[in-house]
Formats: sequence, structure tokens, C-alpha cells
Amino acid sequence: MNHKKWNGALLAGISLALGVAGGYWFAPKRMSGVPSTAPEQSLNSLDERKALYWYDPMYPQQKFDNPGKSPFMDMQLVPQYASGVGDRAAVSIDPSLTQNLGLRFATVTRGVFESSLEVTGVLAFNERDVAVIQARTPGFVERVYAHAPGDVLKANAALADILVPEWAAAQTEFLALKRNGDTDLLAAARQRLRLTGMPVALITQLERSSKVQPNLTLTSPISGVLQELNVRAGMTVATGDTLARVNGLSSVWLAVAVPESDAGAITVGQSVEARLPAFPGATLSGKVSAILPETNPDSRTLRVRVELPNPDGRLRPGLTAQVRLNRTVEQSVLWVPSEAVIRTGRRALVMLAEDAGRYRPVEVQLGQESDGKTAILKGLGEGQKVVTSGQFLLDSEASLKGIVASSEEVSPPSAAAASFHEADGQIVEINDKDVTLAHGPFKTLGMPGMTMTFPLASPALMQGLKAGDKVRVAVSQTDDGLRVERLDKSGGQP
Repeated sequence: MNHKKWNGALLAGISLALGVAGGYWFAPKRMSGVPSTAPEQSLNSLDERKALYWYDPMYPQQKFDNPGKSPFMDMQLVPQYASGVGDRAAVSIDPSLTQNLGLRFATVTRGVFESSLEVTGVLAFNERDVAVIQARTPGFVERVYAHAPGDVLKANAALADILVPEWAAAQTEFLALKRNGDTDLLAAARQRLRLTGMPVALITQLERSSKVQPNLTLTSPISGVLQELNVRAGMTVATGDTLARVNGLSSVWLAVAVPESDAGAITVGQSVEARLPAFPGATLSGKVSAILPETNPDSRTLRVRVELPNPDGRLRPGLTAQVRLNRTVEQSVLWVPSEAVIRTGRRALVMLAEDAGRYRPVEVQLGQESDGKTAILKGLGEGQKVVTSGQFLLDSEASLKGIVASSEEVSPPSAAAASFHEADGQIVEINDKDVTLAHGPFKTLGMPGMTMTFPLASPALMQGLKAGDKVRVAVSQTDDGLRVERLDKSGGQP
């Protein structure tokens, strides 16, 4: 009886084990007939993504065609996947995140670009409007009028009275000849008075009054500021002494310091607008009258002289002014907001906004900058969109991915870019576009030996070569990675 129970339990256990095994066996068969679910489709979509290249995040400008360990750092290479409609030379961002990232845009515009330069200036005397009063004959100062240097004078303002003893004898002789009526002798005597330095007005007064007048009153021939007054009562003056100096105020000079980088845009006759803090709301107009030949070695600025009319005399030397120098030549050019330009020190970039949330760095050649606008000479076209806010974030992402800014013209290669890196290798596969090599280390690149596929610089490089040939390979480093420039048959070992 017990033996039968034991056999029954054993049969039941065997049946249970066979049932479990059968379930595992038939489950995959049943699953294969069920249509794919959403998670399975998601996995398939991940499998379909293809890696464009592999790169070292610490050295993103170098791209590799196969996965492996970085030759620069002790880490595995990271794959860069294609985004389907993406561009290898562009950064892709979900359009819905544009506002969250604070991105703003502007359109490349063509129009008249009025260039101007904002600088500072200081008013100074017009050194061409100067009157110097000198003694034309010896004499004695009898009186000095109440004036001092710095006073503003009107024209013909009296400065000092000078007694000229030499004039007394000459005037007495002139009056005697006048009474005799000898016309020729009178003309000669009149000429003698002029040679003694007597003003014509004083000679005319002598003839009318017939009285000896040995005193001379010095006056200012122009209105302006009394700069010097070198006479005192009782002093003796000699012929040629400078007794006073007056600087006119009918016009003033505006001395402007222009940075040497902008000096080439300044021309004589260029229109100028000046605003003075002393006269809020007033704008003065003038023109560049002179560009001085020397540059200040300390401030690296060029001195430019502007002449401003001063009919009411309110412009006084020493006042400061904010000066706007306007270009006389206006031309239609492409321009973008200045904030859109990224200046690296070696070149200038903008982030070009393309369709479907793609952004591409573009190298541009800049022109003049004025009023928050920068002229674009090369690199962009009218109607394109550029990023004006958030472009530094996009540029950092592009640098991390090894994206190199495109330019309109290809610049000549430098000596470093033109140099080749050589190694020995063996051809695994070759066609007119690329070659797969099992190569040794590129010592000048610090790259260990591996098997990689390189593009060929020219289809002619494959002539006479086939799989299995041992070669000496020379590659150059381009923005898209390494490229084979030369393949020579050799006996070297990879």
C-alpha cells in the first residue's frame, strides 16, 4: 500500500515538472505570433539608430570610425548617433525647448548702414583766432585799465595808455608843415608818423584837432578772452614787446580722441554731432577740420580736430562733449545685431538657425559696427535667421560634439594642418572612396594600432593596390577626421 502511494507521488511530481517545462517551451512560440507592442517598437527604433562616429568627450574634435578605447584618455569612445533628419554639422534641439532655453532670433537684413562712432571730446580755443598786441615804439605805461587774464573782452576794449615821447616831436613838425601849406613836405611828414608806429586813426585825429597827442591807448582788436596782459603802470616798454594776447570765441575747437582701430574711417569734412552736459538737449553740428599726424602712445588714440561755430559765445574751452562721428559714405550691406556675433579672438561666428530646431555655427567676416548693428561682409545671406540670445550655449554644445564652423571660402591650410602622420599597415578592404586598414600606431597622433576605415583623398590612390597588400600610409587631420593622403606599398609590418 505504501509502495503504491510512493509511486503515485512520484508520477505526480514528474507530471508537474513536464508541465512547467512545456510552458517555457511553448511561451516563445506563442509570443512570436503576437503583434509587436509599443515597447518592442521603441527598442527596434533604438536598434535602427546608426552611429555616425565615435569620439573622446575630452578631445571631441577627433573622430573615429569604430568603437574602442580612446588613444588620448583611459576611457571608452562615445558614439555619436544620427538623428534621422539631423545634420552632422548642426546642433539639434527640440523646438518646444526654445523658449525654456531663452533663445531669441534675428533676421539677416540688407539695407543702408549708417556707420557712426561715439567718442568723447574737450572744447579748446581756436588757435587760429588770436590777436597779439605789441609795442611798435618805445614808451612809458601811464595807465592800465581794470582787466586781468581770463576776462572776456569786446572788440576795441581799452587795455592801457602809453606815453610815447618820440611822437611829440614828430607831431609838432607835422603841424608846422601843415600851417605852411607845403603839400609834398606834409605828405612826407605824415609818412614819418606812420613809421614811428602811430596808428592811422590817431594821425587823422591829429590833423583834425591840430593838437599834439603823444599818448597811445592800447585796445583789443577782436572780442574774446584776454589770455595775457603784460603791462603795469609806470613800466617802460620797448619796440616789439608783447603787451597783451586775446583769443577769439567766435568759433572753438573740439579735440576728439579716436581709437587707432577706427582711425581709418575718419576723413576731413566728415559731419559731427556733439552733445554737451552743460547744455542738455542741445545738439551742435560741425565738421572734421583736421586729423593730427601723431598718435598718443599711451592711450593709442588719434587726435581729431572739429571746428564748432560759437556765435553767442556760450561754448567755453574746457567743457566736455559726447561726440558722434557720422560716415559720409552710405552703402547697402548685410547686417545683424551685434549681440549675435561670437568673437573668439581668432575669428567671428554666428549660430545660424535652420529648420526643425537645427543650429549650425557659421564663420563670418565682419565689417563696421554702429548703433548695435554689425555689417557682415561674408558668410551669411539675406533672410537667414541667427541666434541673438543663447548662442553661447549652442556654441558650447557644438564644440563638445566636435562641430567645426563652416565658412564661405576655404582658407589655405596652415603648416600644422598640412603635415602628414604616417604608419605601417595592411589593407583589409579598399575601393575608390575609402580603405580599411589594420595599421600600426600613429606616433605623432598618439594613436595606437587598430583596424579603421579612412576616406581616400583621391580615387587614384587605390590604383595597383588590393586587399592584403602591406602599405605605408600617410594621413592628414581634417575637420571631418583623418583622411588618407598617400598609400605606398612597403614591407612594413602593421
